Amino acid sequence: MAPSDLIKRYSLQPHPEGGYYTSTYQASMLLSQQDLPSVFKGDRPVSSAIYYLLEKGDFSSFHRIASDECWHFYSGDPLWIHVLAPDGSYTRTTLGSKEDMTFQHIVLAGSWFASEPAPGSTFSFVGCTVSPGFHFDEFELATTNFLVSQFPDQASLIARLCRSPL
Repeated sequence: MAPSDLIKRYSLQPHPEGGYYTSTYQASMLLSQQDLPSVFKGDRPVSSAIYYLLEKGDFSSFHRIASDECWHFYSGDPLWIHVLAPDGSYTRTTLGSKEDMTFQHIVLAGSWFASEPAPGSTFSFVGCTVSPGFHFDEFELATTNFLVSQFPDQASLIARLCRSPL
């Protein structure tokens, strides 16, 4: 399927970090705010999931959330996931269907991360499962200046994959 077919079939909408998405699941079972770490601002579903599409030339801007996020590869071409961990380390994982790639990758809560179609890719269609469930209250887009101050060794990557300089 072409990206335009996926957008239409799954009613994908523009995502604030880049690309297109649609929510596919919100667990009916809730976790009470009092049982969650203080970074959560309310009750949360146990889990949530989305479809997510990135086309060549687009990217998911560096951001972080308060939950662990599992990325799943579905179709299209390989996707790079860049992670800047709280301990200062950097990793890049390739989602895809070839031998040297993986079908799933976990981004741990509190890590800054961005994604982009790997070189030579035209689009990547993936899914993301978040637990505790995602809510935009805990979604934080990075700014280039802030993230470079925290991860100076990754300045060029950060400048390329952030949408806001300040």
